[in-house]
Amino acid sequence: MELIELQKAVREKYYETDSKSGPLFLLAVLFEEVGELAEAVRKGEKENIREELTDVLFMVISIANLFDIELEDRLVKKYIKGDPRDRWDSPEE
Repeated sequence: MELIELQKAVREKYYETDSKSGPLFLLAVLFEEVGELAEAVRKGEKENIREELTDVLFMVISIANLFDIELEDRLVKKYIKGDPRDRWDSPEE
């Protein structure tokens, strides 16, 4: 499944509930999921990392749907066709 199809499927199943919850609630849930991901990474728990990454991605998609933002096109444009690494604060080698 392409990302755009996944985003549409999430919209069809969850948009009504997400729109009632509102953007600040969804953002709070995203923050909670990122915290759980951080804990899983800190502990090196691969299965939990997989689960938390899934939850984080779902919340990002839900927020994008709430604001009617199509993610796939922008991801391709910014990270595949473009290369923003020169703006990153990457650790020195």
